Amino acid sequence: MRTLSRKQQILGLVGWLVLAFIAAGIGAVASINAASFYESLQQPAWAPPAWLFGPMWTTLYGLMGIAAWLAWREPGARPALVVFIIQLALNALWTWLFFAWQLGAIAFIGVVALWMLILITLVMFWRLKPLAGVLLVPYLAWVSLACALTWSVWQLNPQVLG
Repeated sequence: MRTLSRKQQILGLVGWLVLAFIAAGIGAVASINAASFYESLQQPAWAPPAWLFGPMWTTLYGLMGIAAWLAWREPGARPALVVFIIQLALNALWTWLFFAWQLGAIAFIGVVALWMLILITLVMFWRLKPLAGVLLVPYLAWVSLACALTWSVWQLNPQVLG
């Protein structure tokens, strides 16, 4: 771990959490009508209820911010943090692709790319600080579900999602 003052540690944690929640906010703008749109779509029987997404994503963005902070404190973290920021941007973009622009195929490609970037980030974070990688496991699991759900919903609703 790099030698950082207590103030630097706190500012770093706040900064990474703010960055994660900025991505959440960008996605939230695109999903203002997501609950009603989501419920209007034909869905597989195993699809989670719409009310679960908000609390789940809030938790995941918090874990992402903490994981990035833990990685940031380690020497040589820059490449991992660059990948983290790229996947965070793709995460925010996915909500626009699916909910705002209703582009099923592109949203599916985007969520698969997001899943790959999360896996790469998880491995890179793990190598820096194992706990940082562990904190991304729930995110990878949820996006695994999102991959399957995006595919299924797109296939069940070609008239809406192209």
